[in-house]
Amino acid sequence: MKLYELERVLPEEIEKRSFELITMELGEKTLDPENELVIKRVIHTTADFDYAENLVFSPHAVKKGLEALKEGIRIITDTNMGKAGINKGALNRLRCSVDCFMADEDVAEYAKLNRTTRACASMDKAAGLSEDCIIAVGNAPTALVRLYELIKEGKIRPRLIIGVPVGFVNVVQSKEMIMSLSDVPFIVAKGRKGGSNVAAAIVNALLYQIQ
Repeated sequence: MKLYELERVLPEEIEKRSFELITMELGEKTLDPENELVIKRVIHTTADFDYAENLVFSPHAVKKGLEALKEGIRIITDTNMGKAGINKGALNRLRCSVDCFMADEDVAEYAKLNRTTRACASMDKAAGLSEDCIIAVGNAPTALVRLYELIKEGKIRPRLIIGVPVGFVNVVQSKEMIMSLSDVPFIVAKGRKGGSNVAAAIVNALLYQIQ
């Protein structure tokens, strides 16, 4: 039987040790200081170092996201999984809120009537709120496509877009559409990778910086 030498790490030190290992494995790679904590939080969540290359930030997207959160903004996600993954204690301390409209009856009815997805209908509902928000998309590229259209139509202007849907059909294209925007801050995982856990990790990385 092969014996394994385990690290002796106290429970409260595990996360700190994980970030030390991430820093070690990144080696000589230089990260933008403004974006570094977001990138490392996503790597911590996924154990995937590709995010050091494929996370794209519009100019000062992190700074603008932090400013919005400090004002007590509403965050809208495209999945309840993403909503569940965002730290509620940190949200409450900043008087922020998080919502997901995917299971709402009016969203289901709107999607059926217009022969579209609930993710699209959720973005239309968000646009109808007429209030500042952060949009965090980790699953549905159709949400990003509709969000892009609504921005171009002048119906919504998010304070920050987190665009990290995962998959194959129209995933890359939807992210490229968001990255083409010049007047809305964004954090996007270019390519096919992403997920609701990644969207939540990015929001949490911002929240923890304020704490």
